[in-house]
Amino acid sequence: MFAASCIAFVATAMIFAIRSDILGDLSTQFHLTKEQLGWVILGAFWGFTITVFIGGQLCDLVGMRALVGLAFLGHVAGLLMTIFATGSIMFAAATLLIGFADGFLEAVVNPLVSTIYPDRKTEKLNALHAWWPGGAVMGSVLAYALTKADQPWQAKQAVALVPVLVYGFMFLRLRLPRTERVQSGISTRRMYKEALRPFFILWFACMWLTAATELGPNQWIAEIMKHTATKSGILVLAWITLIMLGGRLVAGPVVRKLSPIGLLVASAATSGVGLLALSYVRSAPAAYAASFVFAAGVCYFWPTMLGVTSERFPVGGAFLLGLMGAAGNASAGLAQPLMGFFYDTYGPAGALRYVAVLPGLLVLVFGGLFLRDLAKGGYKVVKLDGEEASQQG
Repeated sequence: MFAASCIAFVATAMIFAIRSDILGDLSTQFHLTKEQLGWVILGAFWGFTITVFIGGQLCDLVGMRALVGLAFLGHVAGLLMTIFATGSIMFAAATLLIGFADGFLEAVVNPLVSTIYPDRKTEKLNALHAWWPGGAVMGSVLAYALTKADQPWQAKQAVALVPVLVYGFMFLRLRLPRTERVQSGISTRRMYKEALRPFFILWFACMWLTAATELGPNQWIAEIMKHTATKSGILVLAWITLIMLGGRLVAGPVVRKLSPIGLLVASAATSGVGLLALSYVRSAPAAYAASFVFAAGVCYFWPTMLGVTSERFPVGGAFLLGLMGAAGNASAGLAQPLMGFFYDTYGPAGALRYVAVLPGLLVLVFGGLFLRDLAKGGYKVVKLDGEEASQQG
């Protein structure tokens, strides 16, 4: 189950990375400004937002297997529509459909991993999400190789069908469990009430900032670097995702040393420095150095935010994980036209400089939460035991 989930993430990431590489081709073919293109690809993020929110609630009702089936069909249909798109409307519809598929998939795999690894949630969610940058590395390198081979953008997009078919075949052979919340006997009413806790509302707001910091720049980084530092901008994205892969694979010891909240404080500070540095680079070596700092910061954001959600709010189950995923992608989606606007108005480097404000805010919020935990004896994980939730250090 864990291996199938990892390959599913490889598929979604390859689609993302290849789309990043072909933004310039799409802009030219469909006669779109960069801001217009940002609105078109917004569909991928909003499609995800809608279905991960719905899927988080359907996960217990219809079962994980049904949602994986919907994700598989959406990915296959969306990729084929993208490859054969004859205009911007068809491409926008295909991008929206892929977003729907991404959302259904994430609505399943996060609660699935939390259920099968109840005592190692943050660590295993980081390991799972390591295969998102892993897939992005694969997609970026393949896109670069196909560019060198003078292949059209449609051929690049077709490559992503391979991992989609693999994860679909693997999941169809598996019998998936009920979620941790259902197994523990927590009622649906209690699940929904968990979303109203003040701490969760703050955590939900932080997800908007962390996602915009990571996915806003990452979708545009290849295009920006082409104009500021190196013609092979896609290789900078590949480098970023490679660093993210490595960081998430070693998350276990890092989390145990710093605590999840302490890790997020360090991540916010590092990613802010990295973004500012990237906005000033003018050569390939400088781009790779600055992007290393940025990647080392953002790599822990998404999975650690989900890990803390699962560890501190397990009563909320798949519903709260779906809410967090919805918040993250809604934020990343809104960031796309804004990145395009900053790109057109202030230049490529200016787009990165404006985003650097977000991790600065996160340092303050996460720092306050870290000190709050410290005053109470440290980070605590909430354990489910039947109808009751008990805390242990």
